[in-house]
Amino acid sequence: MLPNTGKLAGCTVFITGASRGIGKAIALKAAKDGANIVIAAKTAQAHPKLPGTIYTAAEEIKAAGGKALPCIVDVRDEEQISSAVEKAVEKFGGIDILVNNASAISLTNTLETPTKKVDLMMNVNTRGTYLTSKACIPYLKKSKVAHILNLSPPLNLNPLWFKQHCAIHTAAMDMLGGSGVESQCRKVDIMADAAYCIFKKPKSFTGNFIIDENILKEEGIKNFDVYAITPGHPLLPDFFLDEQPAMVTKKADSYGAVPELKEEKTQPPPKARSGAVEETFRIVKDSLSDDIVKATQAVYQFELSGEDGGTWFLDLKSKGGNIGYGEPSDQADVVMSMSTDDFVKMFSGKLKPTMAFMSGKLKIKGNMALAIKLEKLMNQMNSKL
Repeated sequence: MLPNTGKLAGCTVFITGASRGIGKAIALKAAKDGANIVIAAKTAQAHPKLPGTIYTAAEEIKAAGGKALPCIVDVRDEEQISSAVEKAVEKFGGIDILVNNASAISLTNTLETPTKKVDLMMNVNTRGTYLTSKACIPYLKKSKVAHILNLSPPLNLNPLWFKQHCAIHTAAMDMLGGSGVESQCRKVDIMADAAYCIFKKPKSFTGNFIIDENILKEEGIKNFDVYAITPGHPLLPDFFLDEQPAMVTKKADSYGAVPELKEEKTQPPPKARSGAVEETFRIVKDSLSDDIVKATQAVYQFELSGEDGGTWFLDLKSKGGNIGYGEPSDQADVVMSMSTDDFVKMFSGKLKPTMAFMSGKLKIKGNMALAIKLEKLMNQMNSKL
């Protein structure tokens, strides 16, 4: 871990979304230096699924050695932002660092993303960052430290990586990946230490795109296992980074998460169709009912590689439902490509479809909402497979 130097003592750090996760980790790191932390976040009362509030975060910050000012702030609300900035200046005398951490996400494709969700992401991620920066800049100009840190996935415009996602463990990762995902992630501490490295740099250090691991290596950090939730366990790769794509692929291959670096040649279907895949489909067929078909209304096509692979389909549109080898008679709504081993693991509950998709084991084309419906059906199958 990166040691504290005390350089942020007396500095005021304004952090959006600091009630939990990466935002709170950055707050606690700065607090150990004796910094003043403005916790600008929405959660004032305990959330049923997400840990922490602005008040519990304030107590932790004080215990770490800092001062805290909890402010109820929805970054979509300009008046709430302005009010929090005014309170910060009144209490601490100014603002030295702004961390734009609050964000919203939806892992859905264009047709399955409601306009309301698009508005949320734009208003939080883009407009909120703009409004908060605008409100803080007049005070940052007066500071000897003066940094604005915008947190985001790596800004890589290579289209190769646009379909994959991050691997720092937060409440969002639990919601996306389910229980067990944390063992494949790093702690939020790595982001806190990386942010601390930036805060220590002079005002002239600006306009940079920073990767947490890279800046920590520059600081002399060599042992990154200390940041792992489960030291020694393989990590989910960050598919936004292609500085060394061959190494990323090699690491991913070691535990089955294969990035789609090039188009795979379609394997010819095997002549014999027996084994775990056929048995899985048999159990699925025995479990089908008119109610399931009525509730799903979709045709799924599976492109499976490996032993007992080939093209299979699951028809949940026709009366009573149907499964079979080969392409469906009607066009598939969703096409899923994966290995036969991962297919069996998914239907038996040993591999969560969301995690398979995020790690590159599962590739999906078509209607994402209908793909999610199939995940619910898989959960019903688990007890029988």
